[in-house]
Amino acid sequence: MRQTKQDTTLNEQDALQDMLNVEKLLMSYYSAALTEGSCKPFRKEILKNYTSSADTQFNVFEQMLSRGYYQVQPAEKMLIDQKADTFSKVKKQIAVNE
Repeated sequence: MRQTKQDTTLNEQDALQDMLNVEKLLMSYYSAALTEGSCKPFRKEILKNYTSSADTQFNVFEQMLSRGYYQVQPAEKMLIDQKADTFSKVKKQIAVNE
């Protein structure tokens, strides 16, 4: 079966989703490199790349959001309060164990 250009071209939504996924993956790689880096110049460069990738990821996310390709549901106050309470309990438990 012969593929045409139309068969192999991503539509806008797929292209943006691919870009978002790539930036998220890059951020995870930069994060790992940052925690493993042992010299300041290297860590400084990785942090610069991480920040740039985070900015790009957020820009792609905003583009997807504005086009209706990414749905975000606002969190209910009760859920936020519940998660904050859970975090607070874990934080206290960690402090006790130190």
